[in-house]
Amino acid sequence: MHDLYREIILDHAQNGRNWGLLEPNNFDHEEHNPLCGDRLRLTLRIDDDGIIQEVGWDGNGCAISQASASMLGERLIGMPLQNALKIDKQEILDEIGIPLTINRVKCALLSLKVLVVGGLGKREWERIEDDED
Repeated sequence: MHDLYREIILDHAQNGRNWGLLEPNNFDHEEHNPLCGDRLRLTLRIDDDGIIQEVGWDGNGCAISQASASMLGERLIGMPLQNALKIDKQEILDEIGIPLTINRVKCALLSLKVLVVGGLGKREWERIEDDED
């Protein structure tokens, strides 16, 4: 089963969905992982009803961070922003589907961090990150 998840991760990392920044946009935030240097910028177009219509992102980093951004981006389209901001870290890790070291967990969660910090602020991300579930 892990082989299937590895193939999915590699496909998303090499063929990132929704790659490229949106201009104009009404959500634009960037974060980085200081431990490994991964960087991710997320842009969204959100309609008047708060529904995410389009996702665009760019960045650089390991296959896990790039795949996670691609996978999250696909998931966000059509979702109310308020619901997107409630996605928890375990949902992201479950979607990655393979065991990760603590450093790779931070890579996998970078896209969620960009979304949460951009939408709710750094303090909310720190609460989520510290939550042991």
